[in-house]
Amino acid sequence: MYLVLLLSASAAWAMIGLIWLIQVVHYPMLALYSEALPAVAASDHARRITPVVGPLMAVEGLTALVLMVKQPDGVPWQLTWLAAALLGVALVCTAAFSVPQHTRLAEGHDPIAAARLIQTNWYRTAAWSSRGVVLLIALALAR
Repeated sequence: MYLVLLLSASAAWAMIGLIWLIQVVHYPMLALYSEALPAVAASDHARRITPVVGPLMAVEGLTALVLMVKQPDGVPWQLTWLAAALLGVALVCTAAFSVPQHTRLAEGHDPIAAARLIQTNWYRTAAWSSRGVVLLIALALAR
């Protein structure tokens, strides 16, 4: 089970690096570029980001489920469940906040949608960052 935990933490930390890059660099640039070519900016984002985040999210989801069923020795069940809940928060925020704003930006430049995308992405950034810390604690406790 330690290997599953290690894989989960590795995928989470890859997503943490990615979400911070998106938050600090990519979304502010997307907000500016979408003014010139909104449909191109939105479709390029979706086309380029999906192969990067898709496999990481799949690994995170699968390992979260496995770790909820069977925790590694020395790791309290509360930690693996908290890590899974934080992943759930990130995914719900993606569906509830990010996807609708991306859709609006694909339809045309919308400074309000761009600002909301950047603002609400902080929830995902916080959830993934917290998940990573929880998984590091779990790794430290695992025997």
